[in-house]
Amino acid sequence: MEPVIIGIAGGTGSGKTTVAKEVLKHFPGASVVTIHHDSYYRDRSHLTFEDRVKINYDHPDAFENELMLEHLTTLKSGKPIEKPLYDYETHARMHETFTVRPARIILLEGILVLAVEEIRSLLDIKLYVDTDADERFIRRLRRDMVRRGRTAEQVMEQYLETVRPMHLQFVEPSKRYADVIIPEGGKNVVAVDLIVTKLKDILT
Repeated sequence: MEPVIIGIAGGTGSGKTTVAKEVLKHFPGASVVTIHHDSYYRDRSHLTFEDRVKINYDHPDAFENELMLEHLTTLKSGKPIEKPLYDYETHARMHETFTVRPARIILLEGILVLAVEEIRSLLDIKLYVDTDADERFIRRLRRDMVRRGRTAEQVMEQYLETVRPMHLQFVEPSKRYADVIIPEGGKNVVAVDLIVTKLKDILT
């Protein structure tokens, strides 16, 4: 039986990871893997750090989608993959990779997973996490300062120059492709329960 691939999209800081974790809680011991679209940023290690900083990482072209599609197809065929790892502080792909083995459920998380037609075509369930822009920005500000070594000024500059414009151009419009729109992310217990019920129905 082929795995169920669930795409979880939504703006930066919307709560996509929280939704994934809430779904995972209902499948203890089950074969489930999570793949982050961010892991597939194109390898720009040949560029200087200054040039890498200038790249628009919120545009679909920033991702090596062809590699991710190849990996998803490989997982669907029952074979493992070597998923790339990305360093957000240096804006470069790491030399190491992470082995991901085939699973019954594949959670694919990323702001643009519904915006790219080739990715959408592989998804069995399409989710969009819908959260107010101000809350999303605050979450991103905290995350990037604590986890990614950015200053508040750097986060705000990137948000205004690329994150917000790309959200309006690509992310928000992709909502129309969702099977389920989840307001307030993982806090929406009813939506999470509906998704879990559907998954259990598919897997039995």
